[in-house]
Amino acid sequence: MLDKRIAEITRKTSETDIRLRIGLDGSGKASVDTGIGFFDHMLNSFARHGLFDLDVTVKGDIHVDCHHTIEDTGIVLGEAIREAAGDKKGIRRFGECILPMDDALILTALDLSGRPYLAFEPTFSSERVGGMDTQMVREFFYAVSYSAGMNLHIRQLAGSNDHHIIEAAFKGFAKALDMALMPDGRITDVLSTKGALS
Repeated sequence: MLDKRIAEITRKTSETDIRLRIGLDGSGKASVDTGIGFFDHMLNSFARHGLFDLDVTVKGDIHVDCHHTIEDTGIVLGEAIREAAGDKKGIRRFGECILPMDDALILTALDLSGRPYLAFEPTFSSERVGGMDTQMVREFFYAVSYSAGMNLHIRQLAGSNDHHIIEAAFKGFAKALDMALMPDGRITDVLSTKGALS
């Protein structure tokens, strides 16, 4: 049985002030306020579909644009995932999901290897959805993958509606992460021939 996997991170810069708390073994409850409505919707979807308990408050310079708020939230979320996952003993390590949402079909695969890498292939036809620039979707997942130390692949298999593509990516990421974090009684240490994940 894994210990309670919870982390709380605060990060304050001249551009953003972030407080984030995540429980990896939750029920999907979320309280999110970033000042960017569509981004809040995506983080709520992430929590709900990964069954993570997530509490996020962000005060960012959205009078400039959404960049710093979204990127810095990704950094903090990645740090929190990494801290809450602990030594990763007894977990599956790998996770994947092919998630449909209307016209969109998104493949997500990840490895909690400790080594960061992002391959992001979705393409968008509009500049923004709500108050969120579509180019910030990649920047968010880049920030999460690098601060969490995960190998993350997100590939678009189908889709034309940007809202659906983005939401499928967030939900698919949540499902794949939940799978990777799942305990497996057959794994007594870390799932690596090296004996360590770094």
